[in-house]
Amino acid sequence: MTREEVYERLNNVFRDVLDDESIELQDETVADDVDGWDSFEHINIIVAVEEEFGIKIPMGKVLTMKNVGEMVDIILNMGEHKS
Repeated sequence: MTREEVYERLNNVFRDVLDDESIELQDETVADDVDGWDSFEHINIIVAVEEEFGIKIPMGKVLTMKNVGEMVDIILNMGEHKS
């Protein structure tokens, strides 16, 4: 899976969870950049991302992610190592 494919799917997840079709994520995007992305919705986003990509993001990584780019890196890395 390419980084662009991950972003396409992530944009759809965020748009669905936050009910905002205008969301366009980038590597530097953080919660403060997206209306409605608060701590409660963060949980819903993580669950939706895990379902979309068929992965389980370890809580330690969830807590230390600084931006969407790091989320994409985790998704790509976990996808490569999925058995």
